[in-house]
Amino acid sequence: MSRIAYALVALAGAAVGGGAAYYYAESQPTETDAVAVRSIVDEAITEYDATRPAPEPVAAPIETAQIDPETLNPMIEDYLMADPSILQRMSAELETRMRTEQQATARAALATYEDQIYNAEGDVVLGNPDGDVTLVELFDYNCGYCRQALPDLATLLAEDPELKVILKEFPILSQESVEAARVAILVNEQDVDYWQFHEALFTSRGQVNKQVALDAAQELGLSPVSLELDMNAERVAEVIQNSYEVAQGLNITGTPTYIIGDEIVPGAIGVDALREKIANVRACGSTICEG
Repeated sequence: MSRIAYALVALAGAAVGGGAAYYYAESQPTETDAVAVRSIVDEAITEYDATRPAPEPVAAPIETAQIDPETLNPMIEDYLMADPSILQRMSAELETRMRTEQQATARAALATYEDQIYNAEGDVVLGNPDGDVTLVELFDYNCGYCRQALPDLATLLAEDPELKVILKEFPILSQESVEAARVAILVNEQDVDYWQFHEALFTSRGQVNKQVALDAAQELGLSPVSLELDMNAERVAEVIQNSYEVAQGLNITGTPTYIIGDEIVPGAIGVDALREKIANVRACGSTICEG
C-alpha cells in the first residue's frame, strides 16, 4: 500500500468517527476541519514510513583514472621501440587473419558458382579430363599478361598428366576481343586441335580480332564463312555470358585470373607459383597447407 493510499484510509476512518459522533450529540453534527484533516494525514504517513523497510543504499559512482595522451603516447612508443619485433608479429598476425577471411569469402563464392565454373557448356577442356586437380583460367586474347602466361600453361600441361585445365573466354578489353572469342567458341566445337588455334592467336602480331581468329581457324581446315555465319548464335553468346556472370560473382575484374582449389588467383603469377598451388591442392585440398 502506498503512502497516499494509507493516508486516505486513515482519513476515511476519521470521517466515520466523525459521523458516529452525530448519534451521541443530536443537537448538531461533528465537523472535521482542515487542521484536523492535515494532522490525521501527517500521523498516518509518519506511521506508514516507520513500518517501511529501509531503501537500498545507492552505490557511489566508480571513479576511473584519466591518462593524459601526452603521457600515454610516449610510453607506447618507448615500449614498441624497445622491441620492434612486436610490430613484425602484429603485421604477420594481421596478414594471417586477412588471408583467412579472404579464403572464407572465396570458398563461399566458389561454392555458389561451382557448376558454372566447372561444368559450363562451351568451355575449353585441356589436359586430363578426369584429372585430380583442375586449373581454370579466365583470359582475353588481347591481354598482354595472358600472352606472357601462355608458356606457363603449356609447361604445366606437358609435365603434369593428372592436371585438368578449363579455359573460359572472358573478353573484356575490346569488341575485337569479343569477336575473337566468338570464333574460338565455334572452333572448340569442331574436331580440331584447339591448343594449336589458341597458340596461333596468342602468338600473332598486333590486335587479335575476328579476321585473325578466322585465319587461324582456316589453317586448321575450318570454313571461315561458316564460322562467321554462326558467330552470333545464341549458344555462343551464352558461353561468354556465363563467364561474365562467374566473374561478377567472384569479383574478377582482370585477366588472366586463375581458379584453383579454394583460391581465386589474379594475375600471371608464374609457373612455379602455379605448380606449388597445384601440389598443395593435391596434398591438403587447399592452395595453402598449414604447417
